[in-house]
Amino acid sequence: MSLPSPVRPLRSRARRLVAAGLAWSSVLVTAAACGSTHAAGTSGSSSQAQRLVIYAAEGYDQAMASAFQQKTGIQVELTDMSTGPLVAKVEAEKAHPLWDVAWFDGDGTMYTLDQEGLLLRNWQPADVSTYTSLGKELQSPDGSYIPTGITAAAAFAYNTKLVTAAEAPTTWTALLQPQWKGAVGMNNPAISGPTFPAVAGLLHQMGTAAGEKYFAQLKANGLQVFPTNKPTLAALASGAIKIAFVQDSAEIQAIAQGAPIHVVYPTDGVTMLPSALGIDAHAQDMAAAKAFAAFVLSPDGQQIMLTQGGGDSNFQPIVQGEEPNPTRQATGIDWQIVPVQWQAQHYNAIQSWFSHSIVG
Repeated sequence: MSLPSPVRPLRSRARRLVAAGLAWSSVLVTAAACGSTHAAGTSGSSSQAQRLVIYAAEGYDQAMASAFQQKTGIQVELTDMSTGPLVAKVEAEKAHPLWDVAWFDGDGTMYTLDQEGLLLRNWQPADVSTYTSLGKELQSPDGSYIPTGITAAAAFAYNTKLVTAAEAPTTWTALLQPQWKGAVGMNNPAISGPTFPAVAGLLHQMGTAAGEKYFAQLKANGLQVFPTNKPTLAALASGAIKIAFVQDSAEIQAIAQGAPIHVVYPTDGVTMLPSALGIDAHAQDMAAAKAFAAFVLSPDGQQIMLTQGGGDSNFQPIVQGEEPNPTRQATGIDWQIVPVQWQAQHYNAIQSWFSHSIVG
């Protein structure tokens, strides 16, 4: 099927499309019946007139957008960026949203947008019935976003040329030891979206006062804070630091690219980081947005996530019948779930405290 117009990403052209295996006639009928007001100058009487605007921060978002457009004929405009800038863009457009779907790692951050009245509530695609028990546990309290997979907000990665397996820390408190002075690095949660849940998770797990004291002790022990995964893991691979704690999918990808590092999941708790998809409460093309959400959870969509996302494909599926890639550890992790209500309630305070007390 020829595309009505090309998908327009910020970063790159479309990756290879996954062959369609499911019948989507029901989705297309619904989309055509609802029509579109997003495409100027059209009546929106058919799916060909539809246009879906997606803001996303996932490695597989381009492949997903291309496959969805190929399957449905709905024109997709994709803006791909890091989570921090994506959320800032959504906030900046609060009065006049220019997006239909937002998709990034961090259900707590997504729930924060929901509490600002930005997300469609009380709707979930039919495929949520195929969630695993964990997937069901992660569902939105008010049906305002759709969990799509999970990773660890932060796991330890150590440079195998500088640290032996016997020396590697296995608990959060072990990072405070004198031997790691100036040798530990992490991302800035104000810039790196997945890092906010990691920080929030430790504050929730330890208690706010104890958690803030812990980070102050890390800072006193020479903690280095980098903007995002790339410079943090580059510093780790070069030996500028010996240990980093960032999202595990990024660490696994660095290993695949030849970095001399090994991943360790701290035995005293690992904050679970769900990826989440939200729909604008007043999406100009609501039918297309709902159809896209359903496609992401379908077998075709899940295979795109597992095979075409680079490092982001190293996630734990929450849809029945899907298995994680063999590159990630699937068992023996002490998962900690941080309530999204707590994350939303403390989001601004945590970001402000970290910026002034730890980065500053």
